[in-house]
Amino acid sequence: MTVGRGPSPTGPAAPPPSIARRLACMVYEAVLLFGVVMVFGYLYSALTQQRHALQGTSGLQAFLFVVLGIYFVGFWSRGGQTLAMKTWRLRIELRDGGPVPQWRALVRYVLSWLWFLPALASAHYAGVDGAGAKLVILVAGMACYVLLARLRADRQFLHDVACGTRLVDLRPRPPVPAQSAA
Repeated sequence: MTVGRGPSPTGPAAPPPSIARRLACMVYEAVLLFGVVMVFGYLYSALTQQRHALQGTSGLQAFLFVVLGIYFVGFWSRGGQTLAMKTWRLRIELRDGGPVPQWRALVRYVLSWLWFLPALASAHYAGVDGAGAKLVILVAGMACYVLLARLRADRQFLHDVACGTRLVDLRPRPPVPAQSAA
């Protein structure tokens, strides 16, 4: 039996993690991925003999998009957790609690870019210059994305809703006190 296969012990009624836990996990994931991006960025620049940081940026971005896709799809489809998700005790699974197949993990990865792309595209098409202004637009776009999850009863993000997955909190739940019959 492969790790991460079969029904989830959390079941369909597993609680979603709080938005704050998800965002903290994302920050931790970004710290971990910094090293991955640096190593593969160096590999790309060595293989393409890139001599200037602004030379070949589109190719580097496409290469890193694929590398990050392999990282996320690989971990999500084999156990439902990245390294950061294991630390924060979060798991991605299908709505019924089952494991996420590779094709659905790939769709989730592509759709997860909805966190950033609408805001970045808006800044680009509005002709916004300056890193500070772009950062403000990016943070505002991400805040809107978080607010969309807050409007849903299940607190799932748009990319999870669209691809039929959910993020669950794996921390043990406190036992519910038994009701006494009076």
